[in-house]
Amino acid sequence: MNYQMIVIYAYRFILITENTMFKFFKRQSSNTDKTQPRQQSTHMAPGTQIYYIPNLVENLRKDHKALLNIFGKIKSSFEAGKFRKVEKNLKTFRRLLTDHLLTENVRLYIYLSHEFAQDEVTSDLVKEFKSEMNQISKVVMAFLTKYETIGVNKGLSESFNKGLNAIGQALTERIQREENTLYPLYMPSY
Repeated sequence: MNYQMIVIYAYRFILITENTMFKFFKRQSSNTDKTQPRQQSTHMAPGTQIYYIPNLVENLRKDHKALLNIFGKIKSSFEAGKFRKVEKNLKTFRRLLTDHLLTENVRLYIYLSHEFAQDEVTSDLVKEFKSEMNQISKVVMAFLTKYETIGVNKGLSESFNKGLNAIGQALTERIQREENTLYPLYMPSY
C-alpha cells in the first residue's frame, strides 16, 4: 500500500470518527449548562465537515520543533558513527512526519482550500503549498526508505550525509515558509 492510499484511508477514518464523535458530544452537550462557553469552534469550512481548531497552528508548530529536534539527533548520531541510533531516529522521524503531514492534509489544506474557494489568488497559494509539500514528502519518504537499514548496512553511510543535508535544508526552508505565510491564513472565518 503506498503513502497516498494510506493518507486517503486515514482521511476517511478521521472524517467518520470526527462525525461520530461530533454527534456523541452534541448529544452530551445538550444536557449541559448552556451558559458555559464552548471550547470548540463552531465554524466549519464551507462544503466540508472540517471545523476550525483554535490550537491547530500551535500544534503544527510543536510538530515542527519535534521534527527539527529529531533531525538534529539523526545528524549527531550519524556524526558519532552510531548507525543503530540513526536507524531508530529515522523511524521516529518518519512517524512524526507522517502524523504531521496527515494532520496538515486533513485539517489545514482542506479547510483552507474551502475557506478560500472564492479567492483565486489565495486558493492558488494554498494549492501551491500543498503540491510542494507532496513533492517534498515523496523525496523525504524515499530517503527514509533507502536508509532505514543503515544500522545493519554500513555501506549506506557513504551517501547518507549528503542526502541528509539536502533534506534538512529543504525542511527548514519549508517550515519557515509555512509558519510565516501559510499558517497566518488559518482563521475561523473571513
